[in-house]
Amino acid sequence: MADGNLLSREAAREQAYATPLELLNPAQPALFQADAMWPIFERLRAEDPVHFTAESEYGPYWSITKYNDIMAVDTNHQVFSSEPAITIAEQTGDEGPLPMFIAMDPPKHDIQRKTVSPAVSPHNLQILAPLIRERAGKILDGLPIGEEFDWVDKVSKELTGMTLATLFGMPQEDRRQLIYWSDVVTAVPGAGLIDSVEQKMQIFVEYHAYFTNLWNERVNAPPSDDLVSMLAHGEATKDMSPREYFGNIVLLTVGGNDTTRNTISGSVLALNQNPDQYNKLRENPSLIPSMVSETIRWQTPLAHMRRRATQDIEFGGKQIKAGDKVVMWYVSGNRDDEVIENPNAYIIDRPRPRQHISFGFGIHRCVGNRLAELQLTIIWEEILKRFPEIIVTGEPKRVYSTFVKGYESLPVTIPRRA
Repeated sequence: MADGNLLSREAAREQAYATPLELLNPAQPALFQADAMWPIFERLRAEDPVHFTAESEYGPYWSITKYNDIMAVDTNHQVFSSEPAITIAEQTGDEGPLPMFIAMDPPKHDIQRKTVSPAVSPHNLQILAPLIRERAGKILDGLPIGEEFDWVDKVSKELTGMTLATLFGMPQEDRRQLIYWSDVVTAVPGAGLIDSVEQKMQIFVEYHAYFTNLWNERVNAPPSDDLVSMLAHGEATKDMSPREYFGNIVLLTVGGNDTTRNTISGSVLALNQNPDQYNKLRENPSLIPSMVSETIRWQTPLAHMRRRATQDIEFGGKQIKAGDKVVMWYVSGNRDDEVIENPNAYIIDRPRPRQHISFGFGIHRCVGNRLAELQLTIIWEEILKRFPEIIVTGEPKRVYSTFVKGYESLPVTIPRRA
């Protein structure tokens, strides 16, 4: 298993350096699924950090691959707009991309974001923490000991699904449906989960109908502290169109699901791949918050965000034209050795573990970043109380996507205590 993986990565390295620079195209889902995109980013950071790919399945686009360049793009929304979408892939559907506040510029972005941000305020996180801890404990106590099982299914999906359902004020028994809808949003037709764009659109109809019912319930009830009620009663959002409401639901679903879920899975994988760091964590559980931040960097659960140039601009010595698609590869910026020392290593006690760009920068910095960190911290506090070791027993199955950098499955075993 390991040797085959090594060979494929060696072949990926050879191919990345043998390909003419102008033909390099990091936006290949198959490369991400094989975890074989790293040599392309390594070469682009070194040789062409602002790189133009003329032809790809997503059309022509610019790749921004260095940490400080990504920050410069991410914080300049006047020149690099989030409208109309934030992924390199064009959203499907007759009406074009769904409107959502992450794909808006100020002032509308700021007003809509402010409406939902109280759900993840420090005060609300204090209220949520004991609930998350109780649920994490129940999930872990229900795991099979001494038998192989899928960590993604039994732990990562469960905890994030429970938290998301609570944030939306929806019944816990519907949490798996919510996770499924989130996966459908980012799924590539024909890659496993869905077969066609038409099937995806039909699932969206069901997804939209469910949340329309929730809106109707909330709008006719007194305001409460769940996300749907906040949108239904918010001064800036109560009159939004059904399509815009649904776009924001999609954003909050995917944002709340992918970052946390894939980092929970990634933390188990990273600690298994780096047993010295796992030992360090067991010996000193106070390193959990630092380990969480290092895992979020190392995993980079959303690999990129896309912008659109609003005007002609010289950037990094290149001429970017108005209307060009500009892709910030967070996954590459987090491995930039000019900013992060020894970036390919997983080091849970780094001096500055929160120095990463997995949450983005500027006005679009992930609104739920503290909630993600809280869930990860709690699950690991509860893991270390119970299990001396979680052993990864096979290769993870990674997601076929250039956007979600995550796991479909991760086989593990928790050994029986002697």
